[in-house]
Amino acid sequence: MTEPLDSLDYAKNLDKKDTLRHFRSEFYIPSNTIYLDGNSLGLLSKRAEHSLQEVLHSWKTLGIDGWTQGEHPWYYLSETLGEMSASLVGAEPNEVIVTGSTTTNLHQILSTFYQPEGHKNKILADELNFPSDIYALKSQLQLHGLQPETHLVQVKSRDGHTLHEDDIVSAMTEDIAFIVLPSVLYRSGQILDMEYLTREAHKRDILIAFDLCHSIGAVPHCLSKWNVDFAFWCNYKHLNGGPGSVASLYVNQKHFNTSPGLAGWFGSDKNKQFDMEHTMFPASDAGAYQIGTPHLLSAAPLYGSLSMFNEAGIENIRAKSLKMTEYFMELIDKQLHFYDFQIANPQVNEKRGAHIYLEHPEAARICKALKANHVIPDFRSPHGIRLAPVPLYNTYEEIWKTVQLLKRIMDEKLYKKFSNKRDVIA
Repeated sequence: MTEPLDSLDYAKNLDKKDTLRHFRSEFYIPSNTIYLDGNSLGLLSKRAEHSLQEVLHSWKTLGIDGWTQGEHPWYYLSETLGEMSASLVGAEPNEVIVTGSTTTNLHQILSTFYQPEGHKNKILADELNFPSDIYALKSQLQLHGLQPETHLVQVKSRDGHTLHEDDIVSAMTEDIAFIVLPSVLYRSGQILDMEYLTREAHKRDILIAFDLCHSIGAVPHCLSKWNVDFAFWCNYKHLNGGPGSVASLYVNQKHFNTSPGLAGWFGSDKNKQFDMEHTMFPASDAGAYQIGTPHLLSAAPLYGSLSMFNEAGIENIRAKSLKMTEYFMELIDKQLHFYDFQIANPQVNEKRGAHIYLEHPEAARICKALKANHVIPDFRSPHGIRLAPVPLYNTYEEIWKTVQLLKRIMDEKLYKKFSNKRDVIA
C-alpha cells in the first residue's frame, strides 16, 4: 500500500531511492541539525578539507617551490579550477577563471567592456538584484562621469518577487550599452531565461553579463551555446567552496584579446609574467582578467568540492533539487495552509531555482524559532524565509521534519518568544 505523501514513511522511501544519497557522508553536518542555508554558505566537505590540507602541505614542505611543484602547483591553480568549473556553466575550459571576488569580477567586466559612446551610454539592471551588483554599477557610471539616477535603468517587478523577461526586453532601448542581470533572483529563486535575454540584447548591439551566484552548482547552464558575453559568481554557496572562497569569471572567447580594464600581473601570459617587463602581455584567454596573486588558501577547498560536483553531474543534481523543492511545496500546501504562509518562489520547474521562498508577517521570529530548534533557515527582510534543500547533503526526511517543526512553531506560537526583526546577519 502506498504511503500518503505527508507521512514520514513516504519521505524515507524517497531517500532510499535517491541515487545521490551517498554524497551526504562526504560532508560535515552540524550535530542534530537540519542545515537549509546552503544557498548562503554551503557546508564543508571532506574533499574540500583534504584539498586545503594538500595546499598547506605544499607550503609546509616545499616553500616557494609550491608554485610549480606538489599535487596542485599554485601557479596554475586558478586555470585548473576554471577548467574544472567549465562543465557546470557550459563553457569552454579557457573561458573560465577562478579569481577575485564576485564584485571585483563585475568591476573587471565593466571596466574592460563597458564603453559608453554618445547616446548609447546607459546600463540596464533590475530592481530585485543583490545590492552589491547595484553598488558596482553605480560606481562604474560615476567613474565615467555619468549619474546613476539617469544612467542606471532598473526594470521594475510587477509583483515584488519576480521579473518578466518581456519587461526586460522592452527596456533594451537604443541608449542601453550594457546589461547586468541575475541568473536566479536571490530572494524568490526565479530563473531568468538567459538564452532569450542574450539573443534579444545582441539584436540591439548590447553586451550582457549574468550574476550566477544563486545558480552555479544548482542549475545547468549553456553559456557558450547561448552566446552569453560574460558571467561572474561566488563559489561558497551551492558549490561549497568555503567562506570567503575565491570567485569565478566567464568571458566568451569572442572577447579574448581585449586588454583588461583593471590590469594586474597575474593577468599576464604565464610564459612572460616573470620577465618583469613594464609592458603587459595579457594571457590570450579568460586568465587575462585576473588582477593579483591568487588567494590560494581560499581557492584550495574548491578543488575538492568541484571534483565531487563533476562526479555527481550537474544534471543529476538539478533533477534531485527540483524533486526536493517540489516535495517541500507539496508538504507546505498540505500542512501549513492555515498559517498565512505564502509560497513566493516560482512553482513551475523551468522557472524555479534551488530554494523555497516563503513569506509570512512573522518571518524573522519564525526563522529564530527554527534555529532555536536546530533547523537553519535564512531570513530576508522584510518577510522572507529561504529554505534550501541541497541535493548532495539534505534528505527528504529532513524536509518532512522541517515542515512538522514549522507546524509546531505555529500551533504552539513558539515564535512569540523572539523579536520580529533580523539579527546583525540575517
